[in-house]
This record gives sequence, structure tokens and C-alpha cells, in this order.
Amino acid sequence: MTYIALDITSHAAARIIGLGILSFMISMIITPMYTRIAYKKQWWKRQRTESWTGEKAVVYNKLHAEKHKRHVPTMAGLIFITAVVLVTIFYNLDRTQTWLPLAAMVGSGFIGLVDDVINIRGSDKGIAGMRSKLKFILHSAVALVGGWWFFYKLGVNYLYIPGLGNVHVGIFIVLIFWLVVIATANAVNITDGLDGLAGGLLTTSFTAYSIICIFENKYNLAAFCISIAGALISYTWFNIFPARFFMGDVGAFGLGTALGVVAMLTNTIYILPVIGIVYLAETGSVIINRLSKKLRKGKKVFLSSPVHHHFEAIGWPETKVTMRFWLIGQIGATAGIALFLLRIAL
Repeated sequence: MTYIALDITSHAAARIIGLGILSFMISMIITPMYTRIAYKKQWWKRQRTESWTGEKAVVYNKLHAEKHKRHVPTMAGLIFITAVVLVTIFYNLDRTQTWLPLAAMVGSGFIGLVDDVINIRGSDKGIAGMRSKLKFILHSAVALVGGWWFFYKLGVNYLYIPGLGNVHVGIFIVLIFWLVVIATANAVNITDGLDGLAGGLLTTSFTAYSIICIFENKYNLAAFCISIAGALISYTWFNIFPARFFMGDVGAFGLGTALGVVAMLTNTIYILPVIGIVYLAETGSVIINRLSKKLRKGKKVFLSSPVHHHFEAIGWPETKVTMRFWLIGQIGATAGIALFLLRIAL
């Protein structure tokens, strides 16, 4: 039997936890200021008129008509991103561990912010917001710059594959980095559709990765993950049903990008689909419905996608869907950590 020894000191552990608490406190302080401005400026999120599969979002609009009548502001991702940025810049900057996820989070978050602003000020026709092709190009630019830094500045040119170990992939690591970041950011954005859902899931995901970082002796990266989790606890407190505000694309894209970058920095993309099992299922449901419509003459597998709306459509209350998805996310995170420990124990 192989025993796993942790090298972390009490000081390092206290620092990691302390930065998480600090991020939580900053987020709580910022929240009233954001709320006052958001409601005064009427940063209302516009209701979707088209589904992720392209047709009229009849089921979605029927389920969420009352919510949009309440006028819930968006762009609350500014709260936790600001908190994490402040904590990281002043207490946790590290060239090899936190520069890249911080810059990627801010870069993608800014693209999401522009999209949110266009959504707020845009037309009521269709899905108000940045054109999807432009958003993809801009986000790809952020991911490719991050991949370049990962390869040329951090010197990473390998990838762990179960059963094979670290496989040298050379410059192709840039393309892999791009794919992981784009896929994760979009999966998180797709999942962000119910009160409290994305906030709770992301808190679990980043907490799980902080544990993995500790076992890899990457304490600054662990502190970065915990600072995100701390800020998200504050956000989720106000975002659970009935939500006071939504994180918007600034939050979903920013944190989805950061999660993908952390997975690359820890060389654990093989467990990212396990820890992010709900994001995978949500994205998969959209893809399945699109393929089904094309191959089966308009017929869908799910009443509405992403799949959380399908469960609402068959009669589950929004809160039940959210909490059960939280539980699935926690099971996935636990399984992911177990797979990681199995790898380093063998």
C-alpha cells in the first residue's frame, strides 16, 4: 500500500483558508453597492426568445415568464470577479500558478461583460447580445494567448493520459489548451440557467480543485481556487431562489475559463468531465437535441434544453432541479478527487 504524505504547513493551510474568507468578505461588502446600482440603472436580463437548439423557446418562456416579469438584474459576476482579482493581486500573485488563470478569467469575463451590456441595451428581438461568431473569435483569442503562455513561458508540453502517463505533445498543447478552455467556458455558460445552479456547482468544482492543488503542492493555485469558492458562496447566498441577481456572461465565461485553465495547470483534464459532470450533461443535452432535430425531422429527445429545463417541463420545481444537480455535482467532485488520489497512489 502506498501512503500519500501532505507537505503543507499549518501556515500555508491557514493562508489558503484565510484568502477564501477574505474573498467572501469582500464579495459581501461589494454586493449592496452592486445591487443599488443594478436596480437603479435597470440592468435587467432580457428573456430568451430562441432556444439553444435554434427554435422558438416556447417551453422555456412558459416556465420562466414570471421570473422575467420580476426584472432581475444581470452582470453580478462583477462582484465575485472583483473580489478574486483584489485578493489575488494584493496577496496571491505568482508567475507560475496564478498569473495565467487570473488573466484568462479577466479576459473572458470582459468579453462576457460586453455581451451582457449589449444584452441590456439591445433589441427585444431574438437573443439580445453579442453575435455568437464574434464572441467565439474573441474568446478563442484569449484561450490561444493563454495556451501560448502555457507552452512558451511555463514550458508545459505534455499531457497526462490514464494508462499512458505524461505524453509529450509539443506545441499541440496550445491547441489542447484552447479546446479545454473554450469547451469548459461554454459548458458553464449553458449550465447557468436556474437560480443558484451555476453558483453552487462552481463552488463545488473550485473547492475540489483546491484540494487537488494542495496534493500537488501548488498552494498559490489552491488559494486562487478557494478565493473563487469564497466569493461564490457570497454570490450564491443572494442568487438562490428567488434570485436577487444573475451572474451573467461576465461571471459564467470568466469562471468557466478559469476552471479550464486550472485543470490544465494541474494536468488533470482527464478528471475535469467527472468533476464537471453536470456541465457535461447540460452541454450534451443541447447537442443531442440539435442532432435529433436534424436527423429525426424536428423531433427532440428533451422537451427543452439544457436538460435542467427538461426536468422543469416534466413538473420538477426549480428548487428541486437545482438542489439535485448540486448533489450530482458534489458526487462528481468527490469521484474526481478519488480518481486523482488513485493516480498518485499507484
